[in-house]
Amino acid sequence: MAKRDYYETLGVSQSAEADELKRAYRGLAMKFHPDRNPDDPEAEQSFKEVSEAYEVLKDAEKRAAYDQYGHAAFDGKAPGAGFGFTASSFADVFDDLFGDFVGGRRGATGGGRRGADLRYNLEVTLEDAYHGKSATIRTTSTVTCEPCAGSGAEKGSKPITCRACEGAGKVRAQQGFFSIERTCPTCRGAGRIIENPCRECRGGGRVNKEKQLQVNIPKGVEDGMRIRLTGEGEAGVRGGPTGDLYIFLAVAAHRLFRRDRANLFCEIPLSMTTAALGGTIEVPDLSGGRSRLTIPEGTQSGRQFRLRGKGMPSMRGDGMGDMVVQARIETPVNLTAEQKEILRGFEKAAGKDTSPEAEGFFTKVKELWDDLRD
Repeated sequence: MAKRDYYETLGVSQSAEADELKRAYRGLAMKFHPDRNPDDPEAEQSFKEVSEAYEVLKDAEKRAAYDQYGHAAFDGKAPGAGFGFTASSFADVFDDLFGDFVGGRRGATGGGRRGADLRYNLEVTLEDAYHGKSATIRTTSTVTCEPCAGSGAEKGSKPITCRACEGAGKVRAQQGFFSIERTCPTCRGAGRIIENPCRECRGGGRVNKEKQLQVNIPKGVEDGMRIRLTGEGEAGVRGGPTGDLYIFLAVAAHRLFRRDRANLFCEIPLSMTTAALGGTIEVPDLSGGRSRLTIPEGTQSGRQFRLRGKGMPSMRGDGMGDMVVQARIETPVNLTAEQKEILRGFEKAAGKDTSPEAEGFFTKVKELWDDLRD
């Protein structure tokens, strides 16, 4: 399949200046970079195409050759053709613009590499989220080997530079006009060789260790929030910085309360007589106290009452949320014969005013039936 025009690949005109080329490449490279699209082979191919196009067009000599001969300038068919691409040139172009992308994965060959970040899932109760707490967790991660101080070499010795790659960590092989670069098989990309490995870490420079850590959970935390413990992740490789530990919080469901940000919702069952005659009830809150709530006469199921400042604390420090209490009228069950007789008597004595909503609803139903018969 024929190659696309380099200018078309970058989405610029043939008269584009260097700054315009750079801006166009920056946007496309960020979009198609393999680290951002790990499962998309098409994105990786697009990244290679835009990188190749920019490598040519940013160089005045290569661009002049391309403008005159097109792609033939680089396949050996044009007069004086002699340009080629290495397998690592795409990454080099990207690094020229962006430096150490996504956490410095592209650091100097053979140098230190940052340790991996770790994740720990921690479930807390709604009471913990209300009061805040200090939790103790145990986690296992790699730490720097103390006997060799992370070098991987036995005490009294040190690693030597790899003779195969001369410390570069990569070796090149020429294939026609292309120079293929691959990881050095002798040192496996480290750029150095440990002749006398440390007996504790066996040359790795790191060992596994269980750690006990204290985590301070602030008041008002919400489900899905995370806490970062800097430097508590995996140890770096060859002197690189340590990663971080992220504590992901999950707030367990509560047996009484439902939460919405700083507000709490609670459904309270009311007896039919309390709802009809009114009364006073006590409602618990997460502080451990109780709040008195006055129920007015004729309270209907679903009515809500708001208790100001009885909800969750705000993490921003701007006060407390509210507690919303919703009434649920409970129909009497397991009635005795005497109780049933009392209710039948009440039913006979009750007028239309005692159940206005039901009376209004059935009046509308009757009107609807009358309209349908007309």
